[in-house]
Amino acid sequence: MNTLQQNYIENISKKLKQDLGIKNINMVPKLSKIVINMGVKNALADKKNIEKAMEILAVISGQKPAVKKAKKSISTFKLREGDPIGVAVTLRGKRMYDFYQKLTSIVFPRLRDFHGVKVNSFDGKGNYTIGFAESTVFPEIDPSKIDIQQGLEISIVTTAGDDKHGKELLAALGMPFVK
Repeated sequence: MNTLQQNYIENISKKLKQDLGIKNINMVPKLSKIVINMGVKNALADKKNIEKAMEILAVISGQKPAVKKAKKSISTFKLREGDPIGVAVTLRGKRMYDFYQKLTSIVFPRLRDFHGVKVNSFDGKGNYTIGFAESTVFPEIDPSKIDIQQGLEISIVTTAGDDKHGKELLAALGMPFVK
């Protein structure tokens, strides 16, 4: 079992139960899943861009991503319904905790001029989303092999009912929030 996952089960959940005043241990917020999403810039111009994005996301997450297709046609963008426009991967269980630990202990410290993540990126239900302008912040990605810079978005989904409980959970798990 993962060290962060084990630490959550043995220590963090009990501390959160006490701090948040929750009576039932099953009501303590926990991580549900992490979704990594990458919209591909020139997906329509060159189909190889989708494959490159899939490779990058597979290296970052350790899991094969799914291709996301357009839901509706937009004529001004020359986009048809069903065209591939992005890739996404959903992490759960051990991979989710491993990725979260890598994000908080390796990726954030590598960022230049990083002082913490903003608290206002919660969605109202305790879920948190972080955006990266480029995928080269991850240590697995070799910047010399990347020909186009591609951004990605990470959504951390929790079982918390509101932002306060979600923030407490993520802070207890090591998320570096701005003071």
